Amino acid sequence: MMTEEEARQLVLSGINNARGNIEYELQILRVEALSFGWIFYWGAARHDQSGRRPRLGGNGPFLVDRENERLIRTATSVPVARQVADYERRLRREVHARNVAAKRVAQQP
Repeated sequence: MMTEEEARQLVLSGINNARGNIEYELQILRVEALSFGWIFYWGAARHDQSGRRPRLGGNGPFLVDRENERLIRTATSVPVARQVADYERRLRREVHARNVAAKRVAQQP
């Protein structure tokens, strides 16, 4: 099982991979705990003297699943709450599929 610090390192690696031609310093801005792991919001560090943070396109938050150590980059075009709900449904389907498979194995002679 992954710790939050390990998840943070995974996300920093994902941010670095997503960097492309972005010249700004990128950082994790906020972390929220979820039932299955965490959601990491990221963006540019405050860059100028006005204290404003440059806006980036395509910097959807990362979901990290603590059980299977998945790093999921979310889309900016879909509300985050919907993407979290979709992932939670996916996890329930995966658990159900494993349970069905285990029952089949147990029923075999």
